[in-house]
Amino acid sequence: MIENPSREEMGQMLKKSKRIAVVGLSNNPERTSYMVSKAMQESGYEIIPVNPAVTEVLGVKAVKALKDIEGHVDIVNVFRRSEFLPGIAKEFAEIDADIFWAQLGVENEEAYDYLKEKGYTVIMDRCIKVEHALTK
Repeated sequence: MIENPSREEMGQMLKKSKRIAVVGLSNNPERTSYMVSKAMQESGYEIIPVNPAVTEVLGVKAVKALKDIEGHVDIVNVFRRSEFLPGIAKEFAEIDADIFWAQLGVENEEAYDYLKEKGYTVIMDRCIKVEHALTK
């Protein structure tokens, strides 16, 4: 069963975090991933687009995969369909980021269990922009 941290805990995580890698970030301004990431960027977070299909989003050069990011990542925010989460979870564990965050409507128990067993903080089916707005 998937259990998220409390809203208060999520707020603390967001206050401590600076760099958010966004898996599946679209360069289409009408897509949710773009709108959410733009809002987070405007709130002071460094956004790193992770999408092999685009070269740049929100003025930032995109990377093809999480392993292509230089330096530490605080949050990996995932905008991909739920069935892709197990593979993304394995990539996440390889880069040793702090928080695995699957967007609203995205959850997968296999990925959740895999990451929890490794001791990671996992949030699923929550919108990072909404949690940020409610906890700042």
